[in-house]
Amino acid sequence: MSLRARTFTQLSLAGALLALAVAPTASAADRGHSVPLRIATYNIHAGAGSDGVFDLDRQAAALRALDADVIGLQEVDVHWGARSQGLDVAGELARRLGMRVSFAPIYSLDPVTAGEPRREYGVAVLSRFPVRSAANHEITRLSTQDENPVPAPAPGFGEVTLKVRGVPVQVFVTHLDYRADPAVRRAQVADTRRIMARERAELPGAHQFLLGDFNAEPSAPELAPLWKELRDAGAGTPGTYPAEAPVKRIDYVTVGKDVRVRNATVPPEPTASDHRPVVADVSLPRRVPGRG
Repeated sequence: MSLRARTFTQLSLAGALLALAVAPTASAADRGHSVPLRIATYNIHAGAGSDGVFDLDRQAAALRALDADVIGLQEVDVHWGARSQGLDVAGELARRLGMRVSFAPIYSLDPVTAGEPRREYGVAVLSRFPVRSAANHEITRLSTQDENPVPAPAPGFGEVTLKVRGVPVQVFVTHLDYRADPAVRRAQVADTRRIMARERAELPGAHQFLLGDFNAEPSAPELAPLWKELRDAGAGTPGTYPAEAPVKRIDYVTVGKDVRVRNATVPPEPTASDHRPVVADVSLPRRVPGRG
């Protein structure tokens, strides 16, 4: 067992004992076979709404209305520049919602002025639960910052490990390539499956989620390999893009083996971003004492 896995196991045992000690009035589901979780994804358009106006108050209100335990965010600025007022958007939203945050930059550039923070852009996870560990994985990307980009490994595939009422969870958040040519997305899907399989082996029994803007609809051939290990929680829900009048469903909450999807919705939020969020209520099975 790796040091990461050993450390997580020790924390998990302590967390499980604490949860039992402080939650004597937990529901029958929490005491028994499953644990509820509300999980969401939202491409926040660097804080700007569908009207192009940067408004974190509006965006925080939209996120708060989801009432989600875990939210994957895409297009997140951290001291990026004028379009987001130089703010740490990830940290600011976490502060306003009273949640923990883990940010995984795709780009991390030198500041324009020496001594200022680095200019970063990427994905993030907001969580009501403590983040036990975090990683920023590399997948194939075609950089938007290079004049003549070529496909190459680059960061920005975020992962956090959580303990949800005693149940280990791995949450991955991604933003796949937007170009019409699916070649880069195809490579990204292959990278994603490889990384998630490796992380699954590192923490056997953890439930996995992949959240994000995939920039492709569910039937797209390049996404087909994902559905071998994951299920689209939002199957049958309305479109997510563009937010004002959606014609495509390209934003996803996907769930791994044994996760039960109870309900999924696309809230009718037309202005806080240029995408609509997706939120899903799921149940996480856990072992019953004396059964394995």
